[in-house]
Amino acid sequence: MKLTPPTIKDIADRANVSISTVSRALNNKSVVRQDTRTAVLEAAKLLGYEVNVFARGLAGGQSMTIGVVSREIGCTLYDTVMQGVIRGFAGTGYSPIFIEGQSGEDFGGEMIQKLISRRVDGIMTLGGDDTFPENLLNHLPEELPAIVIGKSVKGWEKRCVVTDNFGASYQATQLLIENGHRDIAIIRGDMHIQDAISRYDGYCKALEDANLKVLPDLIQNGDFLAHSGLMGIHALLARGKPFTAVVCGNDQMAIGAKLALQRRGIRVPEDVSLIGFDDEPLSAYVSPPLTTLRQSGVEMGRIAAKGLIDLISAGSCELPLLACELVERESVAKLRST
Repeated sequence: MKLTPPTIKDIADRANVSISTVSRALNNKSVVRQDTRTAVLEAAKLLGYEVNVFARGLAGGQSMTIGVVSREIGCTLYDTVMQGVIRGFAGTGYSPIFIEGQSGEDFGGEMIQKLISRRVDGIMTLGGDDTFPENLLNHLPEELPAIVIGKSVKGWEKRCVVTDNFGASYQATQLLIENGHRDIAIIRGDMHIQDAISRYDGYCKALEDANLKVLPDLIQNGDFLAHSGLMGIHALLARGKPFTAVVCGNDQMAIGAKLALQRRGIRVPEDVSLIGFDDEPLSAYVSPPLTTLRQSGVEMGRIAAKGLIDLISAGSCELPLLACELVERESVAKLRST
């Protein structure tokens, strides 16, 4: 069995102090009491922790490198985010290092240790489920600036670059209502992920504001993959509750939903209107082209890069909540009179 190197969290647990106290003690900060410093150093020695790794990085000055840890390499949206990160650091002297992440708490500590050993000046986390950035941040030394992209982490809200998923989903549902639809179904994304929860909440709020009920028979769970959109339509139709429009958690699910409708002889948008989320490149080329909400991955990456530079240089940053753009194509139509 592979043994993972000890982390500052391990030292904190052993010495019965906080992670920030361990970080200050290892970096010889004067605010730490001598007996606490001694306890931390003894715990570090017993665990075999390389006490001077991060200190050597500080002593040697900035490395001008940034560690970017992503769970979504190969995902269209996050690939564009990485393009934005590269553009955001262009001309600044900083060079991003991209690393593909893994799941699990052990990975978080191991990855932070590797990045510290490379003397990175800051860290970005990108994508993954809601636990992924937390597993990394839990092992982060206090002195190392970090930005979270695409997730809102409790306690780190001011260091997160996120899209207004609630507002975008509200806008999508409102568009359908304005086109006369009242029986509007939703195929949700993975409800363990905050993006899916916020998009569902926006759908519910738009219905509520239009004095329409949120009907359990028109709510179907998915997982952000195309197959769940296809299966979601089968499940909705099997319940026998009529619907004239469907909001999907993302474009992949919408494309799967469209295929299922087509196979049942249900036309889009003549019989059922359909709307997605993300504006993936393929969405403009399906038949009919998909109405969707566009997230600017490039802009997310640029803002994150600027924010991290501000954190490194000034100790603070301002990160706006990013709006989505409604892209109206041909998959939404006015409800026909019966």
